[in-house]
Amino acid sequence: MTASQEDTRAEANRESEQPLQEQDLNNSQTASEFIDSQLQLEADAREALPYSFDHCTYPLGPLRQSLFSCLTCNPPPASASDSYTPAGVCYACSIACHGEHILVELFNKRNFTCDCGTTRLPETSPCTLRIDPRTGLKGPVHSQPPSEGNNYNQNFRNRFCGCGELYDPHKQKGTMYQCLGLATEPEGGCNEDWWHPECLLGLPRDWHKFEQKVTNTEEKTASNQPTAVSFEPDKDQDYSVPPGFPDDDQFEALICYKCIGTSPWVKRYANAEGFKSLRHDAGDQQQGLQSPSNAQTASPPDVNEIKVEEQAEVTAVSKKRKAEDDGLASESSSPKRVKNEANDTIAGLAQPPTCRSAILPPVPSGLVSLLACDEDFRSRFCRCPNCYPSLSKYPQLIEEEEVYEPPLSEDGENAEGGGSVGTGSLLDRGEAALSNVDRVRAIEGVMVYNHLKDKVKSFLQPFAESGQAVGAEDIKAYFEKLRGDAEAIRAAGGAAIVGAGDVDGGDNRREESGY
Repeated sequence: MTASQEDTRAEANRESEQPLQEQDLNNSQTASEFIDSQLQLEADAREALPYSFDHCTYPLGPLRQSLFSCLTCNPPPASASDSYTPAGVCYACSIACHGEHILVELFNKRNFTCDCGTTRLPETSPCTLRIDPRTGLKGPVHSQPPSEGNNYNQNFRNRFCGCGELYDPHKQKGTMYQCLGLATEPEGGCNEDWWHPECLLGLPRDWHKFEQKVTNTEEKTASNQPTAVSFEPDKDQDYSVPPGFPDDDQFEALICYKCIGTSPWVKRYANAEGFKSLRHDAGDQQQGLQSPSNAQTASPPDVNEIKVEEQAEVTAVSKKRKAEDDGLASESSSPKRVKNEANDTIAGLAQPPTCRSAILPPVPSGLVSLLACDEDFRSRFCRCPNCYPSLSKYPQLIEEEEVYEPPLSEDGENAEGGGSVGTGSLLDRGEAALSNVDRVRAIEGVMVYNHLKDKVKSFLQPFAESGQAVGAEDIKAYFEKLRGDAEAIRAAGGAAIVGAGDVDGGDNRREESGY
């Protein structure tokens, strides 16, 4: 081989080594960068799971709380008609006891006691967070009696809405809305189910495809084209809300037509001030594809409704006329005016509140869902002596419900080693563990650490000066060599033991090791 060929090969080897060195530099990471990335990962985990998961809510009894259904422990049957034993677990148990299982997030359900560790779940999936009353120790607990007050619906089978569709978070498009839940499923209600907007209007789930097919058919008829028109949905197209359904920021709560069917008095508030009604038969005659303004003029008023309105106008006129006559009479008897006004005030305080049902708009026919359009919609329900007994059965219509939330997990900056399991960063928990070590062992550890730090620094110094990346093989070879230097490490530990008394003040006292 000639000298020129050797030079060419050497140049090629240098060029081939250059990308590898650049790749090593790109993949290399300093200790500070590694710690920062670890802290960021832990911060992301705390953001996804912000609450501590140390305690099961079973001992707290029935709560309105966030629930999960475990499909691994209780797989639903293929047919909805088959028998099934549903179960719901709390937030803490969904992580600590069912963290590796297939879960369905049910969000908030009222008056529910956690089923983890009860006979509704198999013994192979016990609760690891509760105290076993038989042993007095924490977990595993199983076969405890479940709460008889829990109510279940199709959501625990991973089925939602009036259409009973299986929920797939990867395929689901659009927003679903939870009903306030005035009745359970056996009572004919939905038990706080989640609804698609189109299903509330009586439209099919693929209503947008139907609309597109109608348009294509009309175009085909107008142009007399013999070719068939096929509809291919655009997978990248965003989900669109059906016409007639308001935006998210235009209403606060939903009461579905199923729950209104169990409480017909709620239907009187359809189209009243602060409410909006959704007709479930809007899809039968394609009313759901019309604008809200056209839908309001769909049907003429009933004759009986006209009579009621005319009677109200007559009553109003008569009251106004009587008030004017009373005013003329009061002007001629001014000495009695003060006394009469005082009596009227006392009588007004003693009178019960007037019933609002007389001024409500006519009740619509058919299946109707109700949307509450403002935050104080609960104050719009009549609370007169005649109406309040019906309203009092539903606390969720009287005041906003309190939702139980577990305590927040401590973040890495505030954790001091006394937080819940899994909280705080690894660095903070390591420092906290070091602070609990007795002084002699702590000094030994610090001395060994300083010796190791000096060794590693001397190893990395040439790489830092030359700008060369430290490869995995270099580190592996170095620590293999370092493990042979046991004599210096033992010397550092022995020096720490000898000097321990000097640190304590020279009185030869020694703390107990605690081990």
